[in-house]
Amino acid sequence: MTTLSVVVPSYNSADFMHRCIDSLLVGGDEVEILIVNDGSRDATGVVADGYAARFPGRVRAIHKPNGGHGSTINAGLAVATGRYFKVVDSDDWVDADALVELIVTLKRLDGEDAAVDMVVSNFVYEKEGRDRKNAVRYRRVLPQARVFGWDEVGRMRKTQYLLMHSLVYRTQLLRDVKLELPEHTFYVDNIFAYMPLPYVERIYYLDVDLYRYFIGREGQSVSEQVMISRLDQQLRINRMMMEHVAREVSPSHPAYRYMTHYLEIICAVSSTLLLRSGTAEAIVAKEALWRGIREEDRQLHRRLRRGALGQICTLPGRGGRKVTLAAYRAAQWRVGFN
Repeated sequence: MTTLSVVVPSYNSADFMHRCIDSLLVGGDEVEILIVNDGSRDATGVVADGYAARFPGRVRAIHKPNGGHGSTINAGLAVATGRYFKVVDSDDWVDADALVELIVTLKRLDGEDAAVDMVVSNFVYEKEGRDRKNAVRYRRVLPQARVFGWDEVGRMRKTQYLLMHSLVYRTQLLRDVKLELPEHTFYVDNIFAYMPLPYVERIYYLDVDLYRYFIGREGQSVSEQVMISRLDQQLRINRMMMEHVAREVSPSHPAYRYMTHYLEIICAVSSTLLLRSGTAEAIVAKEALWRGIREEDRQLHRRLRRGALGQICTLPGRGGRKVTLAAYRAAQWRVGFN
């Protein structure tokens, strides 16, 4: 069995996917690279077939009709042969030395009969035109050099969260929980980094800057203007996450504290983007978002509202909205997101 399967979701990626795939080839025979061509209209499929021909057994090209980011991950998970599973988007890449260390660590844990459900590593924002790179690391909140559970996870700062970029899952765990991401929907990486967490029992933190998260490309789905134009999808993902933790995760579950932490961040993103859109309808939608959480789970609503972000993004009136947007701009400058 291959150690690690990596899915590379690819849509009209021909001009930039080489950097991603070349960075994964460093893993050698221990890494299965699954390039999923999501109905691209450029030469993405040709590039994928070229890699598969040059590296048979290590690279597979999967061609499918367009179904969105979630559908590519679903397609990769369905055929993955690796013991562990990761997603690397085609405009991102991984650090070569960190990838080698990840493979060594996964093999060592398996050899010691200490297989884990999830491995966490660091990711770095590679923002176009910005020399200073901001890394998200977990050194003060996650134990190192040993396997641990949720009960040993410390309190994360608002700038710390487990994005898809941070995570490697045990493949069978994802299949056991029947993970299936929505198709034709953006921002499903949040679902990937959220829904499986209550089923994760054994965690390992590898303190390396593995994932290089590229932001700043024109038309990228995480650019602010694009996100505002797709607010309906952001709100759909937000609601799915809220309903999952409200209906499926008990407050006594050891993962609950982190899951509400991450949900607070997502609610703050949704609320701020609604305000940034600048329409009266968006203000009504923001109020409906928080009202819906209260109606679903009053205890969860109180917990989210009491958090620092929850308080800032629910300040009333025009003055409150100005404070929310000022805090957003400060965070945008500090972290370097779009």
